[in-house]
Amino acid sequence: MIGVADLASGLAAEKYVADRGLLTAVRLALTLDRPLLLEGEPGVGKTDLARALAGATGRELVRLQCYEGLDSAHALYDWNYPKQLLAARGGESAPEHIYGDEFLLERPLLRALRSDNGAVLLIDEIDRSDEPFEAFLLEFLSEFQVTIPERGTIRANFTPIVVLTSNRTRELHDALKRRCLYHWIELPDAKREREILQLQVPGIGADAAAHVVTAVHDIRSKELVKPPGLAESIEWARGAMALESDGEAWPIALQRSLGLLLKERDDLVALDGVDFRAG
Repeated sequence: MIGVADLASGLAAEKYVADRGLLTAVRLALTLDRPLLLEGEPGVGKTDLARALAGATGRELVRLQCYEGLDSAHALYDWNYPKQLLAARGGESAPEHIYGDEFLLERPLLRALRSDNGAVLLIDEIDRSDEPFEAFLLEFLSEFQVTIPERGTIRANFTPIVVLTSNRTRELHDALKRRCLYHWIELPDAKREREILQLQVPGIGADAAAHVVTAVHDIRSKELVKPPGLAESIEWARGAMALESDGEAWPIALQRSLGLLLKERDDLVALDGVDFRAG
């Protein structure tokens, strides 16, 4: 089983820098074969961890984006009814034919079960789904199998690595939390955020990364409608680098790309005229 040090190296190769707490949580989830439930403010890297974990383990990434009204039919499988009807009209109406793989529409959960080399199953923003779907998901995660009436029971070829994310728009049921290993991802400290920027932003130097991080941490300390997350910090640095390559001075490039960092008009107005010159 992969250790914490190897896990850190593997994720770093995928340009993901995790602190010791998160690395330990991932390590335990892999060792104990438990789903990993990640919570934290938007933009701290919950979703991106699944992507990096898939790359580090050589597995396919399968994503289920949750939303209000999501049901098992949209998450598991469906049949291509028009194609089945055409086959039946053509005289190929035997059940073993019209319920073959060519008529089966895999949704994310079934895709994760049938993945040839195992999958990292990302169940993104589970808090946006309804409670009945959450209950169904709990049963799915307990057995990693699904019964298709026309085909029988399909079990996982390889047990998927499961990452669930939540932005806490609603409280999740205790039964789901008990099934998972839980970790809250904090915004990174300045040192780790500089490391992340230098991995994620091509061509940015140490001084420029430090300048961006200092500015971002100062902005986060203010009373804002929506404080920026790590994802916004990365995009701001990328945008400023692009403008600088067009000949803009670095402080002006930061000012003019501020819409990549802040997403609320009131926040942009509050920071209008801020001098982003270092020191």
